[in-house]
Amino acid sequence: MKEILSAIQAGASGDELAALPLPESYRAAFVKRDEANMFEGVASEDKDPRKSIHVDEVATPELAPDEVYLAVMASSINFNTVWTSIFEPLSTFGFLDRLGKESVWGARHALDYHVVGSDASAVVLKVGSAVRKWKPGDKVTVHCNYLDDQSPSAHDDSMLADNQRIWGFETNFGGLADLSIVKANQLMPKPTHLTWEEAAINALCNSTSYRMLVSRNGANMRQGDKVLVWGASGGLGAYAVQHILNGGGTPVGVVSSQSKVDLLHSLGVEAVIDRKVANYRFWKDEHTQDESEWRRLGKDIRALVGDDVDIVFEHPGRQTMGASVFAAKRAGMIVTCAATSGYMIEYDNRHLWMKLKTIKGSHFANYREAWDANQLICDGKVLPPLSAVHPLEAVGEAAYQVHHNLHEGKIGVLCLAPEEGLGIDDHELREKVGEDRINLFRNSGA
Repeated sequence: MKEILSAIQAGASGDELAALPLPESYRAAFVKRDEANMFEGVASEDKDPRKSIHVDEVATPELAPDEVYLAVMASSINFNTVWTSIFEPLSTFGFLDRLGKESVWGARHALDYHVVGSDASAVVLKVGSAVRKWKPGDKVTVHCNYLDDQSPSAHDDSMLADNQRIWGFETNFGGLADLSIVKANQLMPKPTHLTWEEAAINALCNSTSYRMLVSRNGANMRQGDKVLVWGASGGLGAYAVQHILNGGGTPVGVVSSQSKVDLLHSLGVEAVIDRKVANYRFWKDEHTQDESEWRRLGKDIRALVGDDVDIVFEHPGRQTMGASVFAAKRAGMIVTCAATSGYMIEYDNRHLWMKLKTIKGSHFANYREAWDANQLICDGKVLPPLSAVHPLEAVGEAAYQVHHNLHEGKIGVLCLAPEEGLGIDDHELREKVGEDRINLFRNSGA
């Protein structure tokens, strides 16, 4: 990989990169099958990714005809890496074993280790015999929708495919590594004005937020819509508020400190609720919610924007869903993509059916949605919320930070890139977007 890195840094041509031999092994972050029970009996909050994620050499897999080899320059931490690392709610080796039964190529994934990571910025090294739109030397980012389009269920909206998976979570050979293999239909152009680490953090969360809000498969947000965004300075929320602003909507961001309030103001979000100051207590105890607290939230929202919200951008799950259903206006929509505070949800159904509200599930994005969301990054219309960068050797610590919500925005990870700040090709666009705005999350102190 050192020879490959040197060639990339020297500006080698695609033909020159394609001619380089691939190593028999490469450095990667992974969990082990024989450690899947290591946290048995341990409370979720005490499960430590630093103990379960290993960084070492793994064997280079064979390339399928519709795949490419990537030199991964940088990646990022998502909640699915945390879930893999703590083997919760279940071990991901079950996903790999099911994929392994589908085909000869699927069998490569069912190993005794699972290379994690569902984001990457990278350089294409070699392409399979069926790849026609990408070539060695292309600088790319990777979206994580992994599927075989031979099933009719994969067409119209590939997120409905009966074999749809998330790369690096439900498949092996993820992006937290120096090398990866991905399907050609996971590739998108790297934003030319961003560094490797800035470009690496966006695809999963930005595409998820785009589908939830902008796509007809999600909320199909209109100009003027008011949208409540939980965790509005986090990995999902930071993209959500930008899509709302770009689409002529009004975000109402919920955060947990004054510094985060200030950060959202810097992004252009005027209506912000500091939940630490508001001190909402949606749950009286673990079994009973408090409707009076839902009403207080609704009152605070109306004081800020003059009405109830049309859409709720919901991902905490159990902690907030009751309040989310209540806070949406008559005929409003609650669109949900996760449950980071618990997935056994409770809400008062009377507020849903009697006011004709809708709860809509959303999961990542199809290729068209991911591509369109990536184009907004490429155009400088959506900023990368990069708050910290770790080396690949410190993936366990980075995942620990995300597990305990000790971060804002996204945490990047340097893989093959030897240092931060590399990979910028369009300095003019970067200057136009503004260095201070690109580094807003790094400089905010939130």
